[in-house]
Parts: sequence; structure tokens; C-alpha cells
Amino acid sequence: MWIKNIKLKNFRNYNELDINLNKNINVFFGENAQGKTNIIESIFLSSMGKSFRTNKEKEMIQLGKENMLVEIQYEKSDREGNIKIEIGDKKNIFINNIKIKKLSELLGKINIVIFTPDDIEMIKGSPEKRRKFLDIMISQLRPNYMHILLLYQKTIKERNYYLKEIKENGKDENLLEIWDEKLAEYAEKIFKYRNEFIEKIKEKIEKIHQEITNKKEEIKIEYISECEKKEKYLEILKQRRKLDIIKGFTTKGIHRDDIMIYINGKQIDIYGSQGQQRTAILSLKLSELYVIYDEIGEYPILLLDDFMSELDKSRRESLISHIQETQVVITCTDKLALENLNFLEYNVQEGKIVSIGGKQNGKI
Repeated sequence: MWIKNIKLKNFRNYNELDINLNKNINVFFGENAQGKTNIIESIFLSSMGKSFRTNKEKEMIQLGKENMLVEIQYEKSDREGNIKIEIGDKKNIFINNIKIKKLSELLGKINIVIFTPDDIEMIKGSPEKRRKFLDIMISQLRPNYMHILLLYQKTIKERNYYLKEIKENGKDENLLEIWDEKLAEYAEKIFKYRNEFIEKIKEKIEKIHQEITNKKEEIKIEYISECEKKEKYLEILKQRRKLDIIKGFTTKGIHRDDIMIYINGKQIDIYGSQGQQRTAILSLKLSELYVIYDEIGEYPILLLDDFMSELDKSRRESLISHIQETQVVITCTDKLALENLNFLEYNVQEGKIVSIGGKQNGKI
């Protein structure tokens, strides 16, 4: 799987861009705030239907313009495809020039794994960051997962609204059972998807992490949830009903699940060094890459947004050793030493690609 061409119009700081990519490694380098990450964002948008940087889609429209366009030409082992996303007063998504009705129709067309400097928050930050990692991976491989997740989120919102109505206006609390039944049904399904993929990651991550650390560290991950069975979650909702009414929101559920990561038996967010935390992220994302490969029979596109600078020499070499057959898009402030690799370099200045060079098939 690889992206052949990217076209942008009025996207972030790009008036117009039409660029062909190398099948292997593509390096976009330049100073900060020149538009490098915007290239990564456009690919992510074409894969997931949303940005990884903002929830406000109109922020992606160039200042002073009314709409924007992202168009991606891609190729898989068995077919070629075109994805076009227009955002203005509303968002329209086209696959091979046919407008889609549901986001789930887009998911899985272009598979990606993304690294960003903010990924350290996946270790140190809130459980939401770790759930997001799972949600992005699973959605690409099981589009129905996103549909169920959205239904769950909608139901939580409705239940939370009614909890406030009970507290403030004395509404009948027994009516909560309507939402409780739906929540428990969706939660059990979401748990099954998440648990399935945590098990797949476990199969990969221990070996990868030992390779990266020269067998000095052992990594373990654990999925923490109370929603493995519908009946169990219904009972929890019932037990916590009074507390939920007092607080005005649903205090337990699949939206509170977490992933715990241990290095040599110790919780990494508490006891792990910064180097260990970055290595754990590397192992986790590489595991994601191989899980996707096992599922679809080809490697996803790897997006490295200013991530190489976060790694020391040994970790960079370990990363590169795992991505030989993968299309990679890298952003960085300086040129990278990529000996013996097939790559193209793109110098980005103020939303324009001003020079292209590199090495393809052994030629400079």
C-alpha cells in the first residue's frame, strides 16, 4: 500500500499543492511552522476522515478562504483508488468520485500508523490518549467498531443530560434504564473489539521490545475494563445510579477503560525513565504496524511527524530496520542520514515545496 499523489487546495497554509511521493521513504524537512505537519495531517484526514490535531474542521481551511480540498491517489496490492475530501459549509467525502454517506465507508481504504511528539502523553497522560490509540487502529480494520463507538458516545451524552434533569428538575430516575440497556449492549461489543486487538498486540510487542532493548527489558500490557459482560455493566450502572445523579455524568463505562504498560514488572508511567517511555511507544506503534499487516496482508503507511528527533541513534536504527517494506512519510527540521535507503527529500518553505532530491534505486 502506498500513496502516489497528494493534491491540496486552500488546506492550512497551502494555496495549491500537487506532489508525487516515493514508494519508500519521503522526508519533508524545513524550519518549524512551514507546513510539514500539514502533509501528515492531509494523509491522516484521508484515512480517518478527521484530523489528529483539531476537532474543529474549519481550522484546516486556509485563512480567508471558504473551503478546502484534499485529494489522495493511492495504490494497494489489488487496486488503485482516489479519496477526495471537501470541507466548507459542510464536509463531503468521495471515494473514486462517488460521495459516501457514512464515515465507516472510508475507514480501511488507506491504513496508517502515526508517530508524533505528543505520543509521550499516551504513556504519561490520561487514559483517553491510550483509548484513542486503540480506536484509531481498530477503526481501520473493523469499520463497524467506529459505528458502535459513536452510538455509545451518543447514548452517554443523552444519559448525562437526563442525569442533570433528574437532579435539577426531579425527573423519574427509573427512565435511566432505557439508556442503561443500550449502553451495556454497546459496551460489551466495544470491549470484545478492544480485547481482541490488545491480545494481537501482546503477541507482537514482547518480541519487538526485546529486540529494541537488546533483551534488557520485558514489556507487558494489560487492558483494564469493567464492561466485558453486559450484565456486569448493567449492575455497575445500577449500583452507581445515585452517585451519577449527584455528579451529573456517567462515572463508569467503556469510556473509562485504560491500558496499563509495565517494564520489568513496574508501571511505566510512574517508574519508567523518559527513554523507556519513548521505547515503549516505539514498540507499541511497531506492534500496531505488524497487526495491521497480519490483518490486510500489506503494510500500512507510516507517518512520522517530527518523531525521529525524539529517538537516539540505536532507536532510530531499530525503527528503520522494521520499516523496509513500508511507505514512510517523515517530517523533520533537518536532513536525515539515510544511507542505503531509497528516499526522496522535500524542502518545505512557507507552504511550498521548493526543492526535491534524494536517492532512488541507488541513484542520487
